[in-house]
Amino acid sequence: MYKYRKIIMVTSILVLLLSLLAACGAKATPTSETETVPRPSNSGGAGEAVNLTGNATTGAQIFTDNCASCHGDQGKGGVANPGSADGTVPPLVPLDEFNRADAKTFAKDLNLFIEHGSTPEGSSPTQLMTAFGDKKLLTPQQIADVIAYVISLNK
Repeated sequence: MYKYRKIIMVTSILVLLLSLLAACGAKATPTSETETVPRPSNSGGAGEAVNLTGNATTGAQIFTDNCASCHGDQGKGGVANPGSADGTVPPLVPLDEFNRADAKTFAKDLNLFIEHGSTPEGSSPTQLMTAFGDKKLLTPQQIADVIAYVISLNK
Protein backbone atom coordinates (compact mmCIF):
# COMPACT_ATOMS: atom_id res chain seq x y z
CA MET A 1 0.00 0.00 0.00
CA TYR A 2 2.86 2.38 0.92
CA LYS A 3 4.48 1.72 -2.47
CA TYR A 4 1.36 2.89 -4.33
CA ARG A 5 1.05 6.07 -2.23
CA LYS A 6 4.68 6.90 -3.02
CA ILE A 7 4.09 6.38 -6.76
CA ILE A 8 0.98 8.58 -6.63
CA MET A 9 2.86 11.29 -4.72
CA VAL A 10 5.81 11.29 -7.17
CA THR A 11 3.41 11.37 -10.13
CA SER A 12 1.52 14.28 -8.57
CA ILE A 13 4.74 16.23 -8.07
CA LEU A 14 5.78 15.64 -11.68
CA VAL A 15 2.37 16.77 -12.96
CA LEU A 16 2.60 19.90 -10.79
CA LEU A 17 6.11 20.71 -12.07
CA LEU A 18 5.08 20.22 -15.71
CA SER A 19 2.02 22.43 -15.15
CA LEU A 20 4.19 25.16 -13.64
CA LEU A 21 6.63 24.98 -16.56
CA ALA A 22 3.79 25.19 -19.06
CA ALA A 23 2.27 28.16 -17.22
CA CYS A 24 5.61 29.97 -17.40
CA GLY A 25 5.72 29.49 -21.16
CA ALA A 26 8.72 27.17 -21.10
CA LYS A 27 9.68 26.29 -24.65
CA ALA A 28 12.69 24.11 -24.05
CA THR A 29 12.71 20.39 -24.65
CA PRO A 30 14.74 18.39 -22.17
CA THR A 31 17.61 16.32 -23.53
CA SER A 32 18.72 15.22 -20.08
CA GLU A 33 17.87 16.09 -16.51
CA THR A 34 19.98 19.25 -16.60
CA GLU A 35 19.97 20.35 -20.27
CA THR A 36 17.40 21.98 -22.51
CA VAL A 37 17.39 22.58 -26.24
CA PRO A 38 16.49 26.12 -27.29
CA ARG A 39 13.30 26.49 -29.30
CA PRO A 40 12.19 29.48 -31.37
CA SER A 41 9.43 31.65 -29.97
CA ASN A 42 7.51 31.29 -33.25
CA SER A 43 5.65 28.03 -33.70
CA GLY A 44 5.83 25.57 -36.56
CA GLY A 45 7.39 22.28 -37.49
CA ALA A 46 10.45 21.39 -39.47
CA GLY A 47 10.46 22.47 -43.09
CA GLU A 48 11.33 20.61 -46.27
CA ALA A 49 15.02 21.51 -45.87
CA VAL A 50 15.55 18.77 -43.27
CA ASN A 51 14.92 16.18 -45.99
CA LEU A 52 17.51 17.67 -48.35
CA THR A 53 21.28 17.32 -48.46
CA GLY A 54 22.93 20.65 -47.77
CA ASN A 55 26.20 21.90 -49.22
CA ALA A 56 28.32 23.69 -46.59
CA THR A 57 30.36 25.56 -49.21
CA THR A 58 27.24 26.99 -50.84
CA GLY A 59 25.79 27.60 -47.37
CA ALA A 60 28.80 29.73 -46.41
CA GLN A 61 27.93 32.29 -49.09
CA ILE A 62 24.23 32.24 -48.24
CA PHE A 63 25.18 32.72 -44.57
CA THR A 64 27.45 35.66 -45.45
CA ASP A 65 24.66 37.27 -47.49
CA ASN A 66 21.80 36.70 -45.03
CA CYS A 67 23.02 35.81 -41.56
CA ALA A 68 26.48 37.25 -40.81
CA SER A 69 25.17 40.79 -40.25
CA CYS A 70 23.40 39.52 -37.12
CA HIS A 71 25.37 36.43 -36.08
CA GLY A 72 28.83 37.71 -36.98
CA ASP A 73 31.53 36.38 -39.24
CA GLN A 74 31.41 32.57 -39.24
CA GLY A 75 28.66 32.73 -36.61
CA LYS A 76 31.02 33.88 -33.86
CA GLY A 77 28.57 36.48 -32.55
CA GLY A 78 29.49 39.75 -30.90
CA VAL A 79 26.63 41.70 -32.50
CA ALA A 80 24.74 44.00 -30.13
CA ASN A 81 21.00 43.51 -29.63
CA PRO A 82 19.77 46.20 -27.24
CA GLY A 83 16.60 45.24 -25.41
CA SER A 84 17.34 41.51 -25.51
CA ALA A 85 17.95 39.61 -22.29
CA ASP A 86 21.73 39.43 -22.70
CA GLY A 87 22.17 42.40 -25.05
CA THR A 88 23.59 40.46 -28.00
CA VAL A 89 22.49 38.31 -30.91
CA PRO A 90 23.33 34.68 -30.04
CA PRO A 91 26.53 33.31 -31.56
CA LEU A 92 26.19 30.13 -33.61
CA VAL A 93 29.58 28.76 -32.62
CA PRO A 94 29.56 26.83 -30.40
CA LEU A 95 25.95 25.70 -30.07
CA ASP A 96 26.51 23.64 -26.96
CA GLU A 97 22.83 23.74 -25.98
CA PHE A 98 21.93 21.69 -29.06
CA ASN A 99 22.41 17.96 -29.55
CA ARG A 100 25.37 18.17 -31.92
CA ALA A 101 26.15 14.45 -31.71
CA ASP A 102 23.11 13.52 -33.82
CA ALA A 103 23.33 15.38 -37.15
CA LYS A 104 19.63 14.85 -38.04
CA THR A 105 18.41 16.21 -34.70
CA PHE A 106 20.86 19.11 -34.89
CA ALA A 107 19.68 19.94 -38.43
CA LYS A 108 16.02 19.81 -37.36
CA ASP A 109 16.64 22.07 -34.36
CA LEU A 110 18.48 24.63 -36.53
CA ASN A 111 15.77 24.38 -39.17
CA LEU A 112 13.05 25.46 -36.74
CA PHE A 113 14.81 28.79 -36.15
CA ILE A 114 15.61 29.40 -39.82
CA GLU A 115 12.13 28.42 -41.02
CA HIS A 116 10.04 30.25 -38.43
CA GLY A 117 12.27 32.90 -36.90
CA SER A 118 12.22 33.88 -33.25
CA THR A 119 11.96 36.83 -30.91
CA PRO A 120 14.72 36.84 -28.28
CA GLU A 121 13.87 37.13 -24.62
CA GLY A 122 14.00 40.66 -23.25
CA SER A 123 11.92 43.81 -22.93
CA SER A 124 12.19 44.97 -26.55
CA PRO A 125 14.98 43.41 -28.62
CA THR A 126 15.90 45.45 -31.67
CA GLN A 127 17.07 42.39 -33.64
CA LEU A 128 14.65 39.53 -34.33
CA MET A 129 15.45 36.22 -36.03
CA THR A 130 13.89 36.40 -39.49
CA ALA A 131 11.53 33.59 -40.58
CA PHE A 132 13.46 32.83 -43.76
CA GLY A 133 11.29 29.83 -44.67
CA ASP A 134 7.87 31.19 -43.73
CA LYS A 135 8.58 34.44 -45.59
CA LYS A 136 10.02 32.53 -48.58
CA LEU A 137 13.25 34.55 -48.33
CA LEU A 138 15.30 31.37 -48.77
CA THR A 139 14.39 28.20 -50.66
CA PRO A 140 14.38 24.87 -48.83
CA GLN A 141 17.68 24.00 -50.58
CA GLN A 142 19.26 27.26 -49.43
CA ILE A 143 18.11 26.58 -45.88
CA ALA A 144 19.59 23.07 -46.08
CA ASP A 145 22.87 24.62 -47.30
CA VAL A 146 22.95 27.10 -44.40
CA ILE A 147 22.22 24.28 -41.94
CA ALA A 148 25.12 22.27 -43.43
CA TYR A 149 27.38 25.31 -43.03
CA VAL A 150 26.40 25.96 -39.40
CA ILE A 151 26.88 22.28 -38.60
CA SER A 152 30.35 22.42 -40.20
CA LEU A 153 31.24 25.38 -37.97
CA ASN A 154 30.28 23.36 -34.90
CA LYS A 155 32.41 20.29 -35.57
